[in-house]
Amino acid sequence: MSRSAEIERVTKETRIKLALEVDGRGEGAICTSVPFLDHMLNLFARHGLFDLEIEACGDIDIDFHHTVEDIGIVLGEAFKLALADKKGIRRYGQATVPMDETLAAVAVDISGRPFLVYNVRLPKVKIGEFDVELAREFFQAFANHLGLNLHVNVMYGDNVHHILEACFKAVARAMDTATQLDPRVQGVMSTKGVL
Repeated sequence: MSRSAEIERVTKETRIKLALEVDGRGEGAICTSVPFLDHMLNLFARHGLFDLEIEACGDIDIDFHHTVEDIGIVLGEAFKLALADKKGIRRYGQATVPMDETLAAVAVDISGRPFLVYNVRLPKVKIGEFDVELAREFFQAFANHLGLNLHVNVMYGDNVHHILEACFKAVARAMDTATQLDPRVQGVMSTKGVL
């Protein structure tokens, strides 16, 4: 059973084509026109063992906001489509990831009830041309469109690049755990019988 999705989203602000294989090998082919986001999404694919292809262009002459948010939307929709009825998945996942002086902890619940807790204190700075506050917009869009309860907590860290890298890696590893099929799970992991 292939758990994959292909989505194309076209708006007046962005054009995004995305292919996802949940049970992949961690291969990423990503070109979003936002170099730092490319780096983070390649890390996400590798550390989550997801195969991920993204081609995106947007109104980056204005800023990166629309492109970053819309990629979060499409990635969330792709996971939702690939996981379908969510039968047999573990549903919950968590990961704590160090990146040099930084430690990030993430917990996820693929519950169908989107919520983001984002305890990541960052100064209003840029990494290259990337406004670091856009990471929150990405994770919010991802959670909303997947139906994901997502908690991202950074216990400590100084280097802004390290902080965001630890967050993306931890989200990837938590998602890998939550999306895994467990032969002991009959139907969905809920007493309600649906997610």
